[in-house]
Amino acid sequence: MHRVRTRALPLVAMLALASCASVRFDRTTATSGTFRSSAFAFTILSWDLPQRAVDVATENASDARQPNTVATNQTVFPYLGPFDFLLDVIGVRYAVVSGTWGYADDSGPGEPPH
Repeated sequence: MHRVRTRALPLVAMLALASCASVRFDRTTATSGTFRSSAFAFTILSWDLPQRAVDVATENASDARQPNTVATNQTVFPYLGPFDFLLDVIGVRYAVVSGTWGYADDSGPGEPPH
């Protein structure tokens, strides 16, 4: 039984790591602000768990239901350029998506500016 636990521990650790994500919203005016969403994903044989890290980060920001959410920057680490396929065999990726949300003129949707 001890051998099974020892062999299962790395698998459990990888699955737990694969589901780490966070999102933060900062208000700059009464109706707008910025956001930063990040996520980890574990890749084995081109299969991303739970899905691509950049998709998890984007969906987390979208699921917060802030109005007029616009992603302005995406970063994925590590990125190996033409050798990025090596990470599809086995690897961990970290993605950060940042941008803006809301209405910058404080008037909200459909209302004329003051």
